[in-house]
Amino acid sequence: MKPVHGGSLLSVALLLAACGGEGEPTQALGPDPKLPAPERGLLPSMKIAQPAHWGEQKPSVPEGFSITAIATGLKIPRQSLVLPNGDILVAEGRGGSAAKLKPKDVIASQIKAKGNTQVKGGNRLTLLRDADGDGAYELQTVFAEALNAPYGLAFADGKLYVANQDALVRFDYQDGQTKAGGPPTLVTDLPAEINHHWTKALTISPDGRYLYVGIGSNSNITERGMEVEIDRAMVWQIDAVTGAHRPYATGLRNPTALTIQPDTGQLWTVVNERDELGPDLVPDYLTSVREGGFYGWPYSYWGQNVDERVRPQNPDKVAAALKPDYSLGSHVAALGVDFSSPAMGERFADGVFVGEHGSWNRPNPVGYKVIFVPFREGKPAGEPIDFATGFRGEDGKTRGRPVGVTVDPRGALIIADDLANTVWRVTRN
Repeated sequence: MKPVHGGSLLSVALLLAACGGEGEPTQALGPDPKLPAPERGLLPSMKIAQPAHWGEQKPSVPEGFSITAIATGLKIPRQSLVLPNGDILVAEGRGGSAAKLKPKDVIASQIKAKGNTQVKGGNRLTLLRDADGDGAYELQTVFAEALNAPYGLAFADGKLYVANQDALVRFDYQDGQTKAGGPPTLVTDLPAEINHHWTKALTISPDGRYLYVGIGSNSNITERGMEVEIDRAMVWQIDAVTGAHRPYATGLRNPTALTIQPDTGQLWTVVNERDELGPDLVPDYLTSVREGGFYGWPYSYWGQNVDERVRPQNPDKVAAALKPDYSLGSHVAALGVDFSSPAMGERFADGVFVGEHGSWNRPNPVGYKVIFVPFREGKPAGEPIDFATGFRGEDGKTRGRPVGVTVDPRGALIIADDLANTVWRVTRN
């Protein structure tokens, strides 16, 4: 028998995947989603996000808002940070080095790759400046380079922190600086072996004392063995001065973005959950992060729903698993989160913006947008609101994929788009 290669392998994959369930057009969202029974098959359902250029088009935003591309030609923008003087830093890069375990891994990687940019990651930070405040960022310059797949960004007390895929580092920063004064200082190494999930989310406590780093698992459900999951699927708390670290919360399969709630100082995250249980399982979610809390992975999902695939089982861990606060829907691939402010207008004053990169393992695609989850009395309350849409058009073409979302205190939302290699700015009219 001849081996199957390239396009033939992809064709076989799509044929097999087409046999899977279609999934609900509207998924269960909110604090108490109704979860379907698991579906198991030879391959998960897959749908290529066929890339196309924006051309004269751009994302759609609510009435009363405008959206503008403030930076183009970037090299895979991921997360952004608004500095005290209003400058914007953008982390650019692509990481990961995980070997493919099974034929399905090879197939899935081919399908996912066809929906991503073909640009090489920049491994750098780019600075954007609007000196005259007219909304046009006339300066676009490299602030630091030769980094290793930078992702998370944070700032406090004259220190700029960057979470590379292998280490947390810091730069000294002076107001108005447009280029780093030298190479960064190591704060602490981060788990980097295999790097099935390579992104390292980052935020900092309001007093600047502690950094929080989200570290994803090295597998879907421990198929590489538990020994490679040491220090993974968790959030670390790191002393900003000494680099000493400890697990802050565990059982979080892939915490891809972190943010601190204003006033309360509570840590929140968005998490990408496990695959291969069907198009409507398992919900990606938004949740507060409880110190010492365990959130289920790999033994259970959405609280005490046991994942029968995991061996050995662990009933005690399942019993201790916390239920997340808010379902975002399965496979939306949330990669960005930030709390809003009153400067975004009354309707969007209290809540979080979430960047949804979009599904690849679902016949009816979901995500590919930025949503707003309203809060009341410190908790998510009500249905999510579509805030920036049109990244995947009605023609089935994908023109952009949102990653990081950052609220500018002056009244704007910054959206990193790693397919169009663009940074968008949404403002009130």
